[in-house]
Amino acid sequence: MLDVRGLSVDYGAAPAVSNVALSVAPGELVSVLGPNGAGKTTLINALAGLHPVRAGAIVIDGRDIAHSPPHRFCAAGIAIVPEGRRLFTRMTVRENLELGSYLPGPRNVRAQSLDHVCTLFPAVKDKLDSLAGTLSGGQQQMVAIGRALMARPKYLLLDEPSLGLSPALVKVLFRAIGEVNAAGTAVLLVEQNVAMALDIATRAYVLDEGHVVAEGTPEQITGEPELRRAYLGALPATKEES
Repeated sequence: MLDVRGLSVDYGAAPAVSNVALSVAPGELVSVLGPNGAGKTTLINALAGLHPVRAGAIVIDGRDIAHSPPHRFCAAGIAIVPEGRRLFTRMTVRENLELGSYLPGPRNVRAQSLDHVCTLFPAVKDKLDSLAGTLSGGQQQMVAIGRALMARPKYLLLDEPSLGLSPALVKVLFRAIGEVNAAGTAVLLVEQNVAMALDIATRAYVLDEGHVVAEGTPEQITGEPELRRAYLGALPATKEES
């Protein structure tokens, strides 16, 4: 269980996340929604150990790692696909993927993990010896997700995986995310594509100005007209609203 309790994170001198509580059970897929500037990226970076925490706890399997160095988050089973992919563009796709498996456990099964990534993303298999910088945006996002999967994470954190991609590629990526989750990896998804994020999630949280303003199943979230109007954009109307 990934259990976040009373988490507060600053961005510079300003509070970005305040007293946030959320949880992700093993094998669960949870979406975090909210407007731009709500603190979603700061939150997910803090959960990956990439942003210092001012207060609160990040508990994995009973152990609080909130104030641990970043490599401890990876060792605890967390892997992140950051916004913007952040690949090493002058390294090959294979080299980028192998960077995800540097810890002893994942390194011992690197070949199997690489086969899994290539099965999940056939387009990546054909580009293993190409420089990452020569790939399309969609292919680069596949490599970024694959690199995280090479770490054999218990919890996969995804920050805006659909950003800048065509609708067709978004469908491919979300289908792959669903397959990863169905195979047993828990997923925490930060996403602006509200309809896709809710369609794939078992539960969702809505973040605004650093606070959780709603949580529940997708049906509960979309069933609140005021919540839909304020935070969820142009979703299809429910029967009650039509």
